[in-house]
Amino acid sequence: MFVVARAELHAPKQEIALLANALNLLVPMSTNDGEFHGPSIDEFFPGALLFEDTAFEINRIMLVRFVAVAALLLVFWLGTRHLRVVPGRFQSLIEMGLDLVRVNIAEDLLGKKDGRRFLPILTTMFFMILFMNITGVIPFLNIAGTSVIGVPLVLAIVAYITFIYAGVKKSPKNFFKNSLFPSGVPWPVYIIVTPIELISTFIIRPITLTLRLMMNMIVGHLLLVLFFAATQFFVFSLGGWWTLVGAGTFAFGLAFTLFEILVAVLQAYVFALLTAVYIQLAVAEEH
Repeated sequence: MFVVARAELHAPKQEIALLANALNLLVPMSTNDGEFHGPSIDEFFPGALLFEDTAFEINRIMLVRFVAVAALLLVFWLGTRHLRVVPGRFQSLIEMGLDLVRVNIAEDLLGKKDGRRFLPILTTMFFMILFMNITGVIPFLNIAGTSVIGVPLVLAIVAYITFIYAGVKKSPKNFFKNSLFPSGVPWPVYIIVTPIELISTFIIRPITLTLRLMMNMIVGHLLLVLFFAATQFFVFSLGGWWTLVGAGTFAFGLAFTLFEILVAVLQAYVFALLTAVYIQLAVAEEH
């Protein structure tokens, strides 16, 4: 906790409080009511709500994930229960989302044959990530289900297993050989190339998939909390002309909310796209 001595700074009480609050933007601390509370990484580790200290423990983020999955199932059930040749608005919206994955990701990278084979898993990844990402800007949920490592890691492992399966299915004998020992490379160079290929192809890929998704959601949440917490502090705690500063932080909060919606869609698209790229590399002719 930051301590400012009056005798040393000879500053008014309000200036001392403002200095402490400004420093808390960089190092959040536990304060009394009425003072600024900066965002904390502890928000991603909430206490248990049900089944505490068991393998089935449920906290706030787990509930958000359940809500996201339930909403996903409900949306697709409502959008596909009465399919029509001439679709209505809701059915058209669902079909646009499905076509986005089918045309722009699966078939564009894998071709029609392989695209149809891997379309179910790519579609599931895209919409699951999208719905869990978007919970970060929904009131009363306010945190992305993908902002804790569990879901991103599971999805990355699924993508990794799919990549290995596709390669082994395409070329059972040569997949690992061609991946670790690229053709056209002089034998002595394999001493350097093979460890690099092993790390980059079979180790780094699931790690980067996991961290890219998770860290984007963490940073987005912390920024939104920072702006709206600052708004509350300036408007309700300080008041007066500080309300103008609060209006500014509120405007930034709204702008970043729109940006976070874009990031939610983009990260779902990028995750599914990279998974398709890895599959495409696995089924390439050289394997």
